[in-house]
Amino acid sequence: MAGDRGLTRLTATELASRIRDGEITATDAVDAHLERIDARDGEINAFVTVCADRAREAAEAADRALEAGEDVGPLHGVPLALKDLGGLKDGTRHTFGSALFADNVAERTALFVERLEAAGAIVIGKTNTPAFGHKGTTDNAVVGPTASPIDTDLNAGGSSGGSAAALAAGMTPLATGSDAGGSLRIPAAACGIYALKPTFGLVPDDGRPSAFGRSTHHVTKGPMARSVADAAFGLSVMAGPDPSDPRSVPVDVDPLEAVDRSIDDYRIGYSPDLDVFSITDAVEDIVDDAVTAFADAGATVEEISIDHGYSMADLEAAVMPTYTTSILETATLLEAEHGIDLRDHEEEVDNSLLAMIEAGERYGPADIARSGVVRTGFFDAIQDRLAEYDLLVTPTLSRADMGLHDEPGSEGWNWTLTWPFNWTGHPVGAAPVGLTDRGHPVGIQLVGSRFEDDVVLAASGALERERPWDHLYEDADE
Repeated sequence: MAGDRGLTRLTATELASRIRDGEITATDAVDAHLERIDARDGEINAFVTVCADRAREAAEAADRALEAGEDVGPLHGVPLALKDLGGLKDGTRHTFGSALFADNVAERTALFVERLEAAGAIVIGKTNTPAFGHKGTTDNAVVGPTASPIDTDLNAGGSSGGSAAALAAGMTPLATGSDAGGSLRIPAAACGIYALKPTFGLVPDDGRPSAFGRSTHHVTKGPMARSVADAAFGLSVMAGPDPSDPRSVPVDVDPLEAVDRSIDDYRIGYSPDLDVFSITDAVEDIVDDAVTAFADAGATVEEISIDHGYSMADLEAAVMPTYTTSILETATLLEAEHGIDLRDHEEEVDNSLLAMIEAGERYGPADIARSGVVRTGFFDAIQDRLAEYDLLVTPTLSRADMGLHDEPGSEGWNWTLTWPFNWTGHPVGAAPVGLTDRGHPVGIQLVGSRFEDDVVLAASGALERERPWDHLYEDADE
């Protein structure tokens, strides 16, 4: 197999340590991952753009800095993949997952990318996403669908599917994603990796031309990795307030300390279905077994109901205005910034995206107001449960068999147990917990109180110690 599998199996934490200690060079690390991309991405289709030349130049500069004895950042020389939506890198193609922007080049670097690069990370490429991140599978007219390396007949999930697939296939040790309805967590489940949706406001977003969106239906950036420690590493760099984001919060979180923390005194509430989601037996059986790992780690685990009092139809009726108007907002801002109205390009725009824009146009302020009542009721129910428990655990997806070219369609809201937490803003970790009899990956969500991302990471770390998942990446090899 092309590429050094020894280096591409290492975590970001391990790579950073070995580079600083002089055991390997940043050039070694970057070259190994670029060769791995050459070897695997033809089958997986995780990358939209590979920045080979710029990455090698950055690696050579990183090696010179170490040779000169300069102070270096904690991620010095570590390859990094950026989701091709929000992960702006100056001078690099940025498509938003849309063929209309296939030749678009970013004119600036996003704040969170600046922070990761300042810590020493080296951008090796931009990863695939559905157009403007509008759905829970990754497929577009730019490069096509992205496969899960666990089973290439399955879709990698969306909308951060390219990042998750690149991680699982060993093409990068660290990646970024964003989450408007589960876009970090869905692909984490589909590809068997770990992702963290931070508390809303913890990772600042300097997106323009509007800095005031993302609150009716919370959208946030977050880290993706193969290990909890790597995700904590990423969050420690990405988090922290910034005046460019009016919704960023000055909350001090120590992600790195949390990973190895004992959970002996934790009380964990396990909701198999958030009261109303239809979970397949294959998923429920694996998750039922997986939650015993928290008890094995010393926590108290109890099966609970959320008692939010809503039917699935009630929740769907409330989420449609919040989500589709957020997509309409995206389309409106694109027209304002780039002069392109997606509705004028029906041949180049996904029908599913056009349908969401049209749905968003049908809702008005009164609909948003009514949805806020349901949203508040759900939020209060979660808050009540988190007053009793340190953490809530649920499945990530109701089923584990989304094919490479499948679309969730009208069942999409029931497929993902993720989007209610984009209403509430709670931090959520997403971890792999096993494979079905058909070899399909299954994941769980770990939901913590707002601004207690460290609690989520502590429980995630305990789960990883009790039920390691690195064997999934051996299964993902050729």
